[in-house]
Amino acid sequence: MAVHLDTFYLDPDQDSTLQHRIKRAVVEGILSGRYRPGERMPSSRMLAKHLNISRITVTIAYTDLVADDYLVARGRSGYFVSDTAPSSPNFELPSEDSDSTFDWSRILNHRPPPASSITRPDNWQSYPYPFIYGQSDQSLFDHQNWRLCALQALGQRDFAALTLDQYERDDPKLIEYIQRNITTRRGIRARPENILVTMGAQNALWLTAQLLLTQRRIAVIENPGYRGFREILGETRCRTVEVDVDEDGLPPDKLPEQIDVVFTTPSHHSPTNASMPLERRKELLRLAGEKGFVIVEDDYEFELAFKRSPSPTLKSLDEAGCVVYIGSFSKSLFPGLRLGFMVAPTALIEQARALRSTIMRHPPWHIQRNAANFLSLGHYNAQINRMRKAYQRRRQAMEAAIEDCGLTYAVPAVSGGSCFWMKAPEGVDTEDLALALRTKGVVLEPGRSFYPPGQGPSNMYRLAYSSIATAKIPRGIELIAEEIANLD
Repeated sequence: MAVHLDTFYLDPDQDSTLQHRIKRAVVEGILSGRYRPGERMPSSRMLAKHLNISRITVTIAYTDLVADDYLVARGRSGYFVSDTAPSSPNFELPSEDSDSTFDWSRILNHRPPPASSITRPDNWQSYPYPFIYGQSDQSLFDHQNWRLCALQALGQRDFAALTLDQYERDDPKLIEYIQRNITTRRGIRARPENILVTMGAQNALWLTAQLLLTQRRIAVIENPGYRGFREILGETRCRTVEVDVDEDGLPPDKLPEQIDVVFTTPSHHSPTNASMPLERRKELLRLAGEKGFVIVEDDYEFELAFKRSPSPTLKSLDEAGCVVYIGSFSKSLFPGLRLGFMVAPTALIEQARALRSTIMRHPPWHIQRNAANFLSLGHYNAQINRMRKAYQRRRQAMEAAIEDCGLTYAVPAVSGGSCFWMKAPEGVDTEDLALALRTKGVVLEPGRSFYPPGQGPSNMYRLAYSSIATAKIPRGIELIAEEIANLD
């Protein structure tokens, strides 16, 4: 029998090439049992005419399917479904709408934290004025050199290392670059055994919390603060103390008497963007040495300092060895990379490596090697310089627009970072503001989710400029000011 032409339809909404769509249609037909072994496929000429595409496109797709043993070519007879093609299971699968009758709520002991009452839309990129934090601007990224580095990582010389089980080890090339370039830039002296590669800063924070905290220990976090901290600490069931930050970040004199671990973002506090002064950093370290608590330093956006050099890290000033340093490439490269690292005493790194191995051996080596190539060839430094220049222009445009429109800072603007912490007039709920602005093409982040559930002021919001073009900033700020005036 022959496969009928009418069974072929290429979905125009699929985000792939014509060749991929043809291959997918054939593979799905074979796996579903609609195309059976030995059946003849439509000729390349007939299928091309039916789909109104080039014949060579069909021929290339068929050739790839032959290579994967879905089809076989039989001389001048054409293409046929292979007798040894992968097949669907020989048992009946349950229907998709069937539901489990097992009571999972009885057995599950984890209760995820409640979601914030408002989230950014999934299609935020389609909005003309996205003041969204933590997202990259694709126009600033060096796609070509990243692709070349990926090809290099997949080359014959490195491929064996990428395909072997490396157990708990990290890519030594990436570790070497972090040791010689990233940590030294931040004034940190570290040996390879003091560095662990993680799946972003979130993973590093989780590992640290799991190792340092128990139900009987006390953790201090900043308020407002990175929401992920609360979720991570909730997993440890430790006692959490929220300390209110001011325009200089976490105030050491407000810390409680009993502390085991302090989590802080001194470079650019999340979400206020405040930078902790040097004297406050020294005082925090003095208290850590005196009281014997650990400081977990999330070195947030240290690369994005414009008018001045970034302040020394707590880790670089740490004489007692009580600081765990956490860094990430998410903001400087792109968030989807999910690659970070932690620097700590060898004893902690060894335990963190062992804990990491219980859930994953290591971050994928091909991602590590790709990043290592990109970093070591100088593309990373060029990327940082390009981002600094672009972000500085956007920041200047936003500062001017904020002044012209009379919006109010909640924390005075500082040099660097990629956002502003803003305050609407009393009585304006920024969650209502955010929903109203979406109809005008503006996306901003309400501030309530950065506070404990049910607490915190309702009139705070964050404006970021990492993913919005400079030319669009003035009009976007105008729309925000107009809507605030309507709600006030």
